Amino acid sequence: MSVHSLPDPGAMAAQQRTRAGRLSMLLVVLACAAPVIASYFSFYVLKLSGKPYGDLIEPTVELPAALALRDLAGRPIAAESLKGQWLLTLVQDANCAKACEDRLYMQRQLREMLGKERDKVDKLLLIADDAPLRPELQQALAAGVPVTVLRAPREQLQAWLKPAQGQVLQDHFYLIDPMGRWMLRSPVDPVPAKLKNDLNRVLKANASWDKPGR
Repeated sequence: MSVHSLPDPGAMAAQQRTRAGRLSMLLVVLACAAPVIASYFSFYVLKLSGKPYGDLIEPTVELPAALALRDLAGRPIAAESLKGQWLLTLVQDANCAKACEDRLYMQRQLREMLGKERDKVDKLLLIADDAPLRPELQQALAAGVPVTVLRAPREQLQAWLKPAQGQVLQDHFYLIDPMGRWMLRSPVDPVPAKLKNDLNRVLKANASWDKPGR
């Protein structure tokens, strides 16, 4: 007579628990990701929000983890710290002339024009050189809802954010999503009301999961 070993009930139960645990984890991940996937699908694929005024960046471009950010005091700032909020972003030189000041004013006005949705949007100014900012400009940037001002090497910014053909980085507004993805570029000298419509569409497409504050 042959003797056959029987399966170990304990081992089988452990395997079943492992499979169930993995399935539960997968379902949690899918549940968390589903609103984000759905909003991007609606905005990029179905075009439910209509033709955008600015340029949609397809595919989106990830925030470089190695982006060498510094605050105005020269302290290093982790790129990861920028995530968690929509970023209405400008890239300018420290010698901020009138065109730069006009863009900063428009940046402030655009955020205010969003009404109750404005708390989901931070203003970000990236300085692409090491020259000092004028004291009066620093005061203006800190007034009201402050602008986050950081320095970064120009070559790194140019490798991440791309201007339209024939333009330079300073010519555009760049919209970065809460996951650190560059996804929208404004036209040069945008009409504020039209650019605000793009911002409203983006925020509406993400309303099911997006919350104010980082």
